Amino acid sequence: MGVKEFVEGHYKHFNAGELARCAESLHGFLDQGGRLMVTLAGAMSTAEIGRSLGPAIREHRVHAICCTGANLEEDLFSLIARSAYEALPEWREMSANDDAALRDKGMNRVTDVAIPEAVISTIEKPLMELWEGAEAVGDRRFPHEYLYDLLLHGEMEFDSNQDFSWLMAAADANLPIFTPGWEDSTLGSLLAARVLDCSLKGSDIVKSGLQAMQALADWYREDDSPTGILQVGGGIAGDFAISVVPMLRNDAKVDVPLWSWFAQISESRPSYGGYSGAPPNEKISWGKLDVDTPRFVIESDATIVLPLLLSALE
Repeated sequence: MGVKEFVEGHYKHFNAGELARCAESLHGFLDQGGRLMVTLAGAMSTAEIGRSLGPAIREHRVHAICCTGANLEEDLFSLIARSAYEALPEWREMSANDDAALRDKGMNRVTDVAIPEAVISTIEKPLMELWEGAEAVGDRRFPHEYLYDLLLHGEMEFDSNQDFSWLMAAADANLPIFTPGWEDSTLGSLLAARVLDCSLKGSDIVKSGLQAMQALADWYREDDSPTGILQVGGGIAGDFAISVVPMLRNDAKVDVPLWSWFAQISESRPSYGGYSGAPPNEKISWGKLDVDTPRFVIESDATIVLPLLLSALE
């Protein structure tokens, strides 16, 4: 029994039923020529979401990504240093002293796994060469374009299966990636530090969030196919992406259709007032979705739901 058949046969009610309905709807949306953007919040890359997102990209079922700087870089970290990660299966029992011990070993914890600080040193030299080269010729690129260059043209040694990297799949496909707030990332901090110590003259070698929004607006308008959004978590990745439509319609006075399909995987609650828990109906009032837009909310752990959903599309 394949994943699609399993979901159809066993997932009937509550969040499971919503997942099954969402998968069926998304399958039909894509088969009818729809484009899908996936937004990634949280630590999905460290959770190895590339194992299911990578194949979906290669099968042309994902057409763009909007992600945090952490998700962008942490897929690269995993690709080049996964064997040096430390598994922490008893993370719920860890004390402050346990975390201090990880710090002293140069390990940065993300729930049940720790990332070696040394991975930054592996990336810094080739990345600095790209940044210095860009500065020398007055070039400016988005964060992912530098990482694409490292993956495709650099002499990086990979420590894990490239098939498990969504970033490698995206680089091979030259997939559009939009990364709002990239400064809030390890590599963003590294660039800021190199400007502070005068190794680089300025940070404008990396294009800003405003330019990312302009590029997103171009992408949204370049194809008249229906465009849907699968929002994994919430935060800046989800809000930045979906807001391109009211920006174009209300502020730029450009006649574009609303998002044609929407699904959200989140454990957040609407009652707290945060964007991550905002229900789809609320997005209607903001001019992002319409009354007849297919809308799904799966209130569950995205590390469990997203692999099932993507695999059910095969």
